[in-house]
Amino acid sequence: MLITDEQFASVRGTVMDANPDMAAQMAGRIVDEGLKFVAACAKNPGLGLAPSRIVDEGWHALILHTALYAELCDTLGDQFVHHYPGYDPTNYDPPILDRTREKITELGWEADQELWGPPSDETLASVAAKCQHAPDCTIIITPRPKPGVA
Repeated sequence: MLITDEQFASVRGTVMDANPDMAAQMAGRIVDEGLKFVAACAKNPGLGLAPSRIVDEGWHALILHTALYAELCDTLGDQFVHHYPGYDPTNYDPPILDRTREKITELGWEADQELWGPPSDETLASVAAKCQHAPDCTIIITPRPKPGVA
């Protein structure tokens, strides 16, 4: 587990606050996928990964818990997974999402296929965030400089 049950419940609550009609189970699935996404990015710097629009909602909720998020990134390695918003919610690049799901699988998890599809008006859940990161805004992680190294 990447975060404690208490932390998970808090992040899930943030997703539900942003999406008042969302069931707790769906919010939990979204947070799970957000965690998997952050781990995949941290473990694959420079690859250019991106979340689906609905998974991005879970990532946003994690980021809002700044101390938890910083600790999560530290736990995952030397990579801080920064957020570079893409503001067009219709952007969709299947190869980038395929690559991201492959990296999640390589870490030993199964991606929730229902949450990694294209943005549409008929998604499994309405999401508050109006951003989509593919294709022009993939997430490319750069290692933190080591102390004392210029």
